[in-house]
Amino acid sequence: MSNTPKELKYTKEHEWIRVEGNIAYIGITDHAQGELGEIVYVEVDTVGEQVDAEDVFGTVEAVKTTSDLFMPITGTVLEFNPELNEDETDNPAAINEDPYGKGWIVKVEISDPEELATLMDAGAYAELIG
Repeated sequence: MSNTPKELKYTKEHEWIRVEGNIAYIGITDHAQGELGEIVYVEVDTVGEQVDAEDVFGTVEAVKTTSDLFMPITGTVLEFNPELNEDETDNPAAINEDPYGKGWIVKVEISDPEELATLMDAGAYAELIG
């Protein structure tokens, strides 16, 4: 059984979003990281750009496969999690170890808060992944 914190919203593509005022943190769910397996690289080249809801904002590469990351809501990407960066301190495995904490991927300024109503709550996401 995957971990689905109740305070987060979810997408059918297995991203989560945590809202703090007009800022949101976005990552992939515990279920998604479990399906992907060991994550070895994360690429986000949209920092500073506005990305529309459901558009690709980056990719995550695991030993088994590479998967696109989809933006849950329209917003401007403010920051890529420095924990995941590709320098001597990179730790893409933080997504496997703590997907809802230190494994967040991007911080976004929300453009249209009303879009949050289109996302799933923890109960609906838990049903989706069954």
